[in-house]
Amino acid sequence: MSYMLPHLNNGWQVDQAILAEEDRVVVIRFGHDWDPSCMRMDETLYKVANKIKNFAVVYLVDISEVPDFNKMYELYDPVTTMFFFRNKHIMVDLGTGNNNKINWPITDGRSLLTLLRQFTEELAKGVVLSFRRRIILPNISTRSLDSEVCCAVRYSS
Repeated sequence: MSYMLPHLNNGWQVDQAILAEEDRVVVIRFGHDWDPSCMRMDETLYKVANKIKNFAVVYLVDISEVPDFNKMYELYDPVTTMFFFRNKHIMVDLGTGNNNKINWPITDGRSLLTLLRQFTEELAKGVVLSFRRRIILPNISTRSLDSEVCCAVRYSS
């Protein structure tokens, strides 16, 4: 499915994608197109891409072709998904301890859609420092998270 989603092929394109988008969340999947984890995540992103096009945009970045951000974002996992809004990195706490990225494939499109809608709505209200709300995200990952995950989203500084 990666061939169906737009790729960013250099550091400048990644920067421009993050800088240029004023009204939508920028979702970037970092990884390798050939990796099975990335393939699963790409399939989920492809399934929701049309549904989220009004409030989010999805890009893929191959970390071998574009190594510019590997050290800065600690891109050492097979698949990493990060979110940006108005040129700011969005921190997403899903209760796994790592709140700057999701480093596993989300295979349930409804869960990803719920997550994106939830924090997009909060960001649109102007809640930029922090918020905490309990949302239901059943089976958000293959990791055994609870069926209820407290999701906190905030801008990084």
